[in-house]
Amino acid sequence: MKFCLYPVALSLLLGLTACVTEYSKSEAPAQLRLDGAESRVELAFAGGSDRLASSEAGRLERLVLAGNIRSADRVTIAAAGPLRLAERRAAAISSELLRYGIVASTLTLDTVPANRAIVTVGRYAVTLPACPNWSQSLSADFTNAFTSNYGCANTTNLGLMVASPGDLVSGRPLAPADGMPAAAAVNRYLNDRVKPPPPPTSSPFAAPTSSGGDTGGAPGGGAPGGGGALQ
Repeated sequence: MKFCLYPVALSLLLGLTACVTEYSKSEAPAQLRLDGAESRVELAFAGGSDRLASSEAGRLERLVLAGNIRSADRVTIAAAGPLRLAERRAAAISSELLRYGIVASTLTLDTVPANRAIVTVGRYAVTLPACPNWSQSLSADFTNAFTSNYGCANTTNLGLMVASPGDLVSGRPLAPADGMPAAAAVNRYLNDRVKPPPPPTSSPFAAPTSSGGDTGGAPGGGAPGGGGALQ
């Protein structure tokens, strides 16, 4: 005596399909979103000199105090002139920024005007993922795939802890570390002169309110890699 099992098997498969959740993503949905903006500040040097004029140093100071250049920004310096002179000019600007705990890197550009230096300020903001994400029902899951909440904690913690969001876009080249900012922080701690963090702003690209200062270098314009998502 023969039995036909096909209708029975089909009904069982349909029953199992009805129990499986509609959530079908095979990868973790948790992602960090980074938006970026870039600005440039042009500083002048006397012909053949590597000394930053007091007026230009004061302008740089006003930009820092106004929040247009911050320690978390990706700051690069490109100076004009022969190799040695360009290096000394970049070092003069870098030394001035180090007074405020801002570490800058040097970049070589052929388009810098004569007796000028260009300070490029890249600023990035991190948007956290929509976590926790319990959109997937865990009562019956036969997909053996990542859950909707997979990776939420790690991704959120990374977005909250990163000191320089630009590091999530690309890493910085390894080089001898500049110990001045670290040593200054230790000295302030030992002498009970710790600097409180700046007050939060409605936008990471907005400068804190200031009674005056040069705001011409406020970050704006294009967004390098803006709107990109990181896994």
